[in-house]
Amino acid sequence: MSSIPFDLTKIKAFILDMDGVISCTISPLDQNGMPMRTVNVKDGYAMQYAVKQGYLVSIISGGYSQSMHERARQLGIQYITMRARDKVAKLNELMMETGITLEQIAYIGDDIPDIPVLERVALPVAPADAVPEVKAIVKYISPYNGGEGVVRDVIEQTMRANGCWHIGEGFGW
Repeated sequence: MSSIPFDLTKIKAFILDMDGVISCTISPLDQNGMPMRTVNVKDGYAMQYAVKQGYLVSIISGGYSQSMHERARQLGIQYITMRARDKVAKLNELMMETGITLEQIAYIGDDIPDIPVLERVALPVAPADAVPEVKAIVKYISPYNGGEGVVRDVIEQTMRANGCWHIGEGFGW
């Protein structure tokens, strides 16, 4: 039973912000002052499993991390945009390239730069620790914080609603 108040059978794509969604909002800094982003292995499992089951998984982030880019590639994510200044333009490019439509997209975002995309997609989602402006406009607020299971929450509920969670090969990522 899903706690997301939406017909999840319509969702064919998961588009994710990086900082505060895939990784925690608090990150240690490296010796150059750059954030060392975290990953949640359960989120990672869900992302690679969704890809294997035919879902589109994409990252559109204003941030940049070579290690996160490599991690996404290892999970099978093909559409990775970092340093995005205009997330809506990147969303439109992704839709043109893949044929996915706004009605098929779940987008998880946590902060002000995500709002223009959240306002357009069928299923706008926020982690529990998103800013109030984001929480005010989404259809679902996950009980999980960014980097702590929000991605798994949304992907698993969607795939369960579509009868494709826990079937087929999920390992080898």
